[in-house]
Amino acid sequence: MLKTIFTWWNGATVGTLFTIAKRGVLVGSDEFGNRYYESRDHTSYDGRKRRWVVYDGYAEASKVAPDWYGWLHYTYDAPPTEQPLVRRKFELDYRPNMTGTPLAWRPPGSLAAEGVRPAATGDYEAWKPE
Repeated sequence: MLKTIFTWWNGATVGTLFTIAKRGVLVGSDEFGNRYYESRDHTSYDGRKRRWVVYDGYAEASKVAPDWYGWLHYTYDAPPTEQPLVRRKFELDYRPNMTGTPLAWRPPGSLAAEGVRPAATGDYEAWKPE
């Protein structure tokens, strides 16, 4: 319970959940479990309905899929639940940013990568003071 009250990075806090219950309407959710909301009234300074996301787990902005990102930033008027983006055959499935996780890419020779660093090729000469 204390985690819900005081930590914003592990999901919504009690204050956020109260605001959502009072002013928000659930628009949809994505494959990562994030839930997307829109305000019931026009509360922003430019007259548009406010939109926000409640992350499932750790709050990481790269966990928002591209179609929902466009809806959150008013690029698209209709949410992806009503009007999904057209996927082209060359597009890959979306993956969040894996930097800092065990799934991050580690180049060959990296200290974090498993294995042995490649041997020196012999084209290196150590500097010698004269």
